Amino acid sequence: MDKDKYRDFDKRIGCLQFCFLTFVVLFLIYLFLLQIFDIRHYKERAKIQRSSKIFVLRGEILDRNGFKLAVDETSFDLYAHPKYYDYTPEELADKLFPYVGGDKASLSRLLARPDSVILVKKGLTRKNAEAIRALRLREISLEVKNKRAYPQGSLAAHVLGYYNSDADVAAGIEYIAKDYLEYVDKSIKYEKTPNGDLIYNLSTKPEDVTAPIKGKTLTLTIDSAVQHICEKYLYKAIRKTYATRGAVIVMDPNNGEILAMAVYPYYDPNNYNKYSLLEMKNWAITDVYPPGSTFKIITVASAFINGKIDKNTKILDTGKIKIGWWEIQNHDYVDGKAPGLIDLVYLFQHSSNVASVKVAQKMDDQEFYDTLEMFNFGQKTGIDMPAESAGILPKPKNWDTATHGSMGYGYGTSVTAIQMAAAVSAIANGGEWITPHIIKYSKKEAEEKIIRRRIMTPEMSKDLTDILVESIDRSKSIAKMRDFRLAAKTGTSRRPKDTGVGYTNKMYTSMVGYLPASDPKILIYIVIDSAKGDVWGSTVAAPIFKDISSELAKIMNLTPDRVKPLDIK
Repeated sequence: MDKDKYRDFDKRIGCLQFCFLTFVVLFLIYLFLLQIFDIRHYKERAKIQRSSKIFVLRGEILDRNGFKLAVDETSFDLYAHPKYYDYTPEELADKLFPYVGGDKASLSRLLARPDSVILVKKGLTRKNAEAIRALRLREISLEVKNKRAYPQGSLAAHVLGYYNSDADVAAGIEYIAKDYLEYVDKSIKYEKTPNGDLIYNLSTKPEDVTAPIKGKTLTLTIDSAVQHICEKYLYKAIRKTYATRGAVIVMDPNNGEILAMAVYPYYDPNNYNKYSLLEMKNWAITDVYPPGSTFKIITVASAFINGKIDKNTKILDTGKIKIGWWEIQNHDYVDGKAPGLIDLVYLFQHSSNVASVKVAQKMDDQEFYDTLEMFNFGQKTGIDMPAESAGILPKPKNWDTATHGSMGYGYGTSVTAIQMAAAVSAIANGGEWITPHIIKYSKKEAEEKIIRRRIMTPEMSKDLTDILVESIDRSKSIAKMRDFRLAAKTGTSRRPKDTGVGYTNKMYTSMVGYLPASDPKILIYIVIDSAKGDVWGSTVAAPIFKDISSELAKIMNLTPDRVKPLDIK
């Protein structure tokens, strides 16, 4: 019996020994196969763990003349690793002090902290970083950083936006063109040790890992000289009138290129975190407002397009008129004074509300709405900037008599500054609506991105331009020019309440115009919000227009188009 038990026990032990031996043999075979036949797979895995992408600088942003507006500056952050110290904190401080600066005693105390990693200094220059690297201190490491810099300070800040590489947040062109600015033609990778040292092999190209790699350079349509002039005179006007904010847009009406977009309040994108979101907002493309009398240009153009009037049309101006529940009168209507039968030049010269209402009434709701849509109101222009608003254009089914009439003189709709600039450009260039844009595109890119849509005939455009020129020449406008025919119109509108219901006692004042009217090269649109004092388009916006247009005519070497210079008193 006992022999049987021992025999069974021996069998079990033998079985376990056999299983263990089999496991060992199989494991040895597995290791052999792994190290001899599958070595490539694990080499690749090890390589991936050591791999790192090369540091890529953002491409520069230039104005149309190659003037630098945004660049990447390389800096270095210095770290200390106490567990690798070969020197005392005091000795390290002696070695690093010439390149780090500050107080040597404070540096020594910092290096003596019990942390596993110590941030010693941020933003070292390349020169100082290379000098520290030459010390060959294994307890010290350097991390390369890129910082976006704007050499011109606040110039065109609302166009450029800003970029923070640490948080990867951006605004303006920096946001829209992110992929382009960071694009490189080849993906460069290299291997590093756990300590951050570069591993060279036969495939490593020295130029790839030593020279900084840059993304693509982006050229804008902005002209820095034009931008500077607009910002200078806008700031001057804001200070003089104590206005809340203002915007100036200068366009080439023939191709939709934005030469300047000045938006106040200004801010410095180098220190954008010191400013509020309201200060950094490009309200020329985001905020809407009633355009006021500048919209009369669009009303008359719409009636031209629909064949309701022509350049010889006369309108009975009664001084005041009731539309639906709303009575409208001209700004100069006093004691029953009415001009009677007037032409279109008089309509613009005296900014007749009554005549504008009657022109609008010549079109039915659908006709007027469809034409305003052709001018791109109630929809985004497609400008290559973020956060553009579509404006507000009510559907014709929601119009009543008052809405239709008030639309004629700029109160039934709400627009953005860029919408107004683009719409009037379509009249200036002979009848083509063109997508406004701020990035300089190649011919092929422009064909894909820029929409051109004919909305009126060149003859209609010329007739309306001549009417606008004559209205300025007949007027006492401060904006009229001695050597240039100027097609322009001012506007004044009440500021809506923030609730959207009713109006405040504050005003938007504006002016839009283009010159030389015979062959327009520039269109200027100005809007000022909540000026104080004598607040009209003619008293607030027109003086800015005159200053800017006079300067631009000089620096852009525009050819005068008056045969006989105008006698300006």
